[in-house]
Amino acid sequence: MSENGIIKGCSFLTEDHPLEKVFIPEEFNEEEKMIGKLIYDFVEGSVLPKLDELESLKEGAMGATLKEAGKLGLLSVDVPEEFGGFAQTKAVSMLMAEKLAKSGSFQVAYGAHTGIGTLPIVYFGTKEQKAKYLPGLATGELLGAYALTEAGSGTDAMNAKSKALLSEDGSHYVLNGEKMFITNAGFADIFIVFAKVDGDKFTAFIMDKDMPGLSTGTEEKKLGIKGSSTRTLVMEDVKVPVENVLGRVGRGAQIAFNILNVGRFKLGAGAIGGAIHAIVDAVSYGKERHQFGQPITNFGMIKHKIGEGAARCFAGQSMVYRTAGYIDQNISTLDKADENYDAKTIDVGVREYMTECSMMKVFCSEVLDYCVDEAVQIYGGYGYSQEYPAERFYRDSRINRIFEGTNEINRMIIAGEMFKKGAKGELPIFQQAKALLDELMGMPSLDDDADDGFLSEEKELVVKAKKAVLLGLGTVAQEMGEKLKNPMEHEELLGFLADMIMDLYGMDSAIKRSEKLAARGEDENAKFAATLTKIFCNEAMHRIEIRGRDVLATAVAGDMLTTTLAGLRRTVKHNPVNTVMLRREVADVLIEKEAWPFY
Repeated sequence: MSENGIIKGCSFLTEDHPLEKVFIPEEFNEEEKMIGKLIYDFVEGSVLPKLDELESLKEGAMGATLKEAGKLGLLSVDVPEEFGGFAQTKAVSMLMAEKLAKSGSFQVAYGAHTGIGTLPIVYFGTKEQKAKYLPGLATGELLGAYALTEAGSGTDAMNAKSKALLSEDGSHYVLNGEKMFITNAGFADIFIVFAKVDGDKFTAFIMDKDMPGLSTGTEEKKLGIKGSSTRTLVMEDVKVPVENVLGRVGRGAQIAFNILNVGRFKLGAGAIGGAIHAIVDAVSYGKERHQFGQPITNFGMIKHKIGEGAARCFAGQSMVYRTAGYIDQNISTLDKADENYDAKTIDVGVREYMTECSMMKVFCSEVLDYCVDEAVQIYGGYGYSQEYPAERFYRDSRINRIFEGTNEINRMIIAGEMFKKGAKGELPIFQQAKALLDELMGMPSLDDDADDGFLSEEKELVVKAKKAVLLGLGTVAQEMGEKLKNPMEHEELLGFLADMIMDLYGMDSAIKRSEKLAARGEDENAKFAATLTKIFCNEAMHRIEIRGRDVLATAVAGDMLTTTLAGLRRTVKHNPVNTVMLRREVADVLIEKEAWPFY
């Protein structure tokens, strides 16, 4: 933790964060809950009744629905009040993303507009650009899109071929190139477009749809999110005024990657909302589906799917709001009177938690995939039919592991940032790793510091998980050193470490949320949260041990491997709990309530 009490990104590995610094969604005030209810009611009343129209790409339907949301103020959550928004906290922004989960493709269009289509101007626009565009984007009068991806530069965004040349009189840039997979392209009024000035200076531009030479291709025929407009964007000698350069020439990467951090974070919240909805919907179906004279929700293997899905959802949801709280606390230290306040909220507020943003994206999208897959299984043959919602859940979920940077590249970011923070001395990762290695080489401690308090065994698992991660990071750094400067040669290794780090953060976040619920006197919720936490922590420890073995076997060999594996076994040793019983308990609660029981 820094001197001003702000939690540093990644520091959950090296220190135990004070409970009062951990935000949980149950702490939303009444006004914030009303915002969540407003968007939930909008989905129920204005989106779901015309879902078929939206999913079939009926002309004008998606744009009209977004404009309807704009009239209710639902597009302005991240826009400053000065420009027509109502600038809410990141936690509220996550709540809105979660509550949109039932809306199918509308959620994608909404997220593209309010996120990557609007935020670049919020954070990096000049005062004149903000005054020109943000009021319309806040109300839905203008709809936004973001054009980064090209045929030869997906994950490798800096390899873009689109070019921008300054005119002889210096009044405008001439842009040529083609962008692909552009969400909202069919109806957007504003495009945030990236191109290289003079062939090498990666730069962002604001483009209006009516600029001569700008056109879109036909709609992509996609596996899922079929109601989302996805087209190519073609630029043929498009003249863009110099005042439409976003940020500074050559600084487009700063905009692109910082905006992606926010996009990853929001995607995590939306994915968890979708995962919860899929599980609850499957429960409702399962109660009505009878086999062998009883509801299929009576069967143990069905309860396993429900209980396991719920435990993963609880961990992911806890991670999302914990991270949102840290970002909000960081932003709260900034001076709102500072003319660069908006830029600092992302550069200082969000950038610090780049690792956590990537974790939200990867972890939550994979929880969603687990839950929709099991929802189809609970539906059985009907889950494969378009007549039932599980089929759409399954198709729509798949894109989330590709959106906002693939899960593979995000895994590299997660582990890579840990190594960077350790190497720069920003966190005592390597010092703690060395102390652990020295400890493991000595005699095992005979001290018994165990207690029998609330979730005491799970807290001890977190201590063990931290040691396992430190053992992996420390061993890799010690043995590979300079080789890590080229991470692409060690992708699998970084992926193994990232899996361990994500599970650790999920364990710690679930425990802290459960503790806060108990401290708030929410006894019933705290008890249920504790059951979910026990399931997740025990399963996560199994995964951490396996991944730890993978890391060590990749990094070292011979006697060193034998020694470090022995250390890992000592570190992760624990007695498993009866998770079969716990999952059945969780399933019984969800089957009774047919709803997510929190907040």
